[in-house]
Amino acid sequence: MKKIIYTVVLIVIVTAISCKKNPLDITPDGRLTIAGVFNNDIQTQAFLNSVYASIPGYLATYHYYAFFSPLSDESQDSDVGNEVDGGVAGLWMVGALSPSSNPIARASAETVNNDHYTSFWAGIRNANVFLQNIDNANVPDLVNKSRYKAEAHILRAFYYWELIKQYGSMPVIDKPFDLGFDYKTLTRPSFQSDIDFIVKDCDAAISNPDLPIRITQVLEGSRFSKAVAYAIKSEALLYNASPLWNPGNDPTKWIAAATASKAILSALTKGNEYVLATNYESYFLNQADYVTSPRDRETIYERPGGLPATARANNSITAKIGALRAGTCPSQELVDSYDMQATGQPAITGYLDADHLLPVINTASGYDETNPYTGRDPRFYATVWYNNAQYDNISGAGKLYSLQIYTGGADQLIKTPPNKRNTHTGYYLRKLIDSKLVNTVAQTAGWKKYRLAEIYLNYAEAENEASGPIPEVYAAINTIRTRSSMPNLPVGLTQVQMRERIHRERRVELAVEEHRFWDVRRWKILDQTDQLVTGMQITKNANGTFTYNRFVTERRNSWQDKFRIFPIPIGDASKIPDFSSNQNPGW
Repeated sequence: MKKIIYTVVLIVIVTAISCKKNPLDITPDGRLTIAGVFNNDIQTQAFLNSVYASIPGYLATYHYYAFFSPLSDESQDSDVGNEVDGGVAGLWMVGALSPSSNPIARASAETVNNDHYTSFWAGIRNANVFLQNIDNANVPDLVNKSRYKAEAHILRAFYYWELIKQYGSMPVIDKPFDLGFDYKTLTRPSFQSDIDFIVKDCDAAISNPDLPIRITQVLEGSRFSKAVAYAIKSEALLYNASPLWNPGNDPTKWIAAATASKAILSALTKGNEYVLATNYESYFLNQADYVTSPRDRETIYERPGGLPATARANNSITAKIGALRAGTCPSQELVDSYDMQATGQPAITGYLDADHLLPVINTASGYDETNPYTGRDPRFYATVWYNNAQYDNISGAGKLYSLQIYTGGADQLIKTPPNKRNTHTGYYLRKLIDSKLVNTVAQTAGWKKYRLAEIYLNYAEAENEASGPIPEVYAAINTIRTRSSMPNLPVGLTQVQMRERIHRERRVELAVEEHRFWDVRRWKILDQTDQLVTGMQITKNANGTFTYNRFVTERRNSWQDKFRIFPIPIGDASKIPDFSSNQNPGW
């Protein structure tokens, strides 16, 4: 099969559910018809390419190479206060989301259109067209034909899952609309109904013997494998069992999620098909390799594209040439979430005040307020640049450079605009960016949308809720911690204590990977996490020591309950009565 590409090859993608004409069903006048597409092997492959075209770019494809992380309590974007509207993060911070305006959908000349509501429906529609026609398509190689069909099932499941994760339940549509279809008759089913449909599509792909569990050909690197179906199923069932979508805490949902993820882990790790990478930091700096015996056995799906200039736009410190802005600046809350390596215990367990300026220090952990960056979880050093950290290869000279983030230092925190080159929080982003490169524009690693570590975390969380902190829960979390040279969790934890440790583990393991934004929503703790973020003001003393003072760097207005689920866009809400009467809560 030709390489799957993310462009429209032969067809016009319909970009809204409310479109009432099918431009693919055209009269024979020399132009291509749907029947003509599926009567040709190459054109059938090209149509499948177009189904892939609606997959988002993720990573730094938001307005002006912005990351998604600053929309959570993980970080702050240095554009806030410097641009006219502060970019995506600035609009989000002031609560600009509404049925008629979605800050995340904002595009620019440098980045792609992120109107995911429209693109996800386009992907679903194109998957439906493909699935309706593939059985009778002229594809001589029956193995390929079977595999194409499995991929289309995964793609439809993927788009549905990404859609309902953001907007809540949506009509289950499994075939293209007829020209005379009355869109006003559409209704919103239960969230469970959508999950059942997604799982059914995933299971159809998983049971297909012609779909490989991993991709082993470079030219097929963009295609979905059986492992992607496993990952979508694991994530969807976990969310379905979580408080947002399981307000009655129905135990059968947790059992279903735990049972599925346990089986998925077994299937993925059988014969070491998928294994955690040995080095957490370097894992994110390298592209997945598509060979029979790959170096990277952790990545389940990597969205092609790489970082290019996005590294410069999200790591602008004086150690780099041509830096434009600091971009994603890790928050003090993220820094506080890392355990101490020697004891394996949390350093900070909470805050005594609403502004997070008075941390609750775990004295048994070994944390020292006067040396806050010493002895932390190695994942901290792989994720955050902090004061006095040793930055590699400054200007290509092969020399280490100690970051000067203290007041008056070359990399100092600057709280007030106009300045977007310096950090707003006292930290710079290290994860995903190769500090050893002279020019970070040369970085090529893609966005690791799904990886094995998430499946371990999904299973641990679901099993703890279903069965309590049984040995299997410990084993899953400790597997993650061992990779990063962290001690095992202490034995004897209660279910509540284990829940807190799992939440903390997800936060540090998956930092900046677009999970935190959704996790705090499904856990229904958005009002506890997203009202503000803090930073660290550092002063260098005459004797060479440092004084550390916490401060509120940003207060936000997008933490109320209604922000747990995005509003249905006003276009569909106005045209479809059930969407209007069942608009998401608060909108």
